[in-house]
Amino acid sequence: MDRYQIMAYAKINLGLDVVRRLPDGYHQVKMVMQSVGLRDELTFEEAGSGITITADTAELPTGEDNLIHKAARLMLDKYGISSGLRVHLRKNIPIAAGMAGGSTDAAAVMKGINHIFHLGLTPAQLMEDGLSIGADVPYCILGGTALAEGIGENLTPLPPMPPCHILIDKPDISVSTKYVYTHLDAQGIRNHPDIDGMTEAIRAGSLPGITERMENVLETVTVPAHPVIDTIKQQMMRLGAAGSLMSGSGPTVFGIFRDMAQAQTALERLLRENPSHQVFLTTPV
Repeated sequence: MDRYQIMAYAKINLGLDVVRRLPDGYHQVKMVMQSVGLRDELTFEEAGSGITITADTAELPTGEDNLIHKAARLMLDKYGISSGLRVHLRKNIPIAAGMAGGSTDAAAVMKGINHIFHLGLTPAQLMEDGLSIGADVPYCILGGTALAEGIGENLTPLPPMPPCHILIDKPDISVSTKYVYTHLDAQGIRNHPDIDGMTEAIRAGSLPGITERMENVLETVTVPAHPVIDTIKQQMMRLGAAGSLMSGSGPTVFGIFRDMAQAQTALERLLRENPSHQVFLTTPV
């Protein structure tokens, strides 16, 4: 077959609340997820046997622990596909950044295999399969703007986010999601984000209604451990962001701008002041 290429879009959390810790160690969450234009590119080819993954960065392991490999193995085994698969990843989403880079790549692989091998699976079926790979995978299959509940798998699509410009700054540190959730005092959270109000603002098409409610309870763990996160947030606000927040468990920070020229000026300023950071300017998808 010819090569097949698919884009895997990063996500940010416009709001992230942890309702409680569950008996199985997972956490019940309530959050608003948003796809952004920053994306990885995956190219697929059918192979004689096995799963081969290559990437344009040596920073990313490509063995059996990679979520791409896990997603491919799940699909090939579950649907009785005897052929193998070659996947090449062009990595643009920062690694270990709180932007679901691994999950969105896994979601793209599942969609790619569905297409290549003509499985005819619906998005709902792919999302059900994806949950066994990771809690963010079902959302990454869905994409767009969505309310996520449960452990992140109960998804309610929302209208598209109002047009804006999103500035992303990933500092040169890595954060373990497991560390953040392990050290989160879920019962001790006093201020919970107004996720219901945010979803109403999205349905009303109100960007101010969104930015004034942006809050992430995981900052209570990640920011004290990595104060640079708060420094970036303050930089973005001084540079004109309507709101700024850490995405997921961090360390990536994003700022929402109404004006393109102001966002571009902020991008250039952050690149000068934080030369070791990965900085991008994008839009909602």
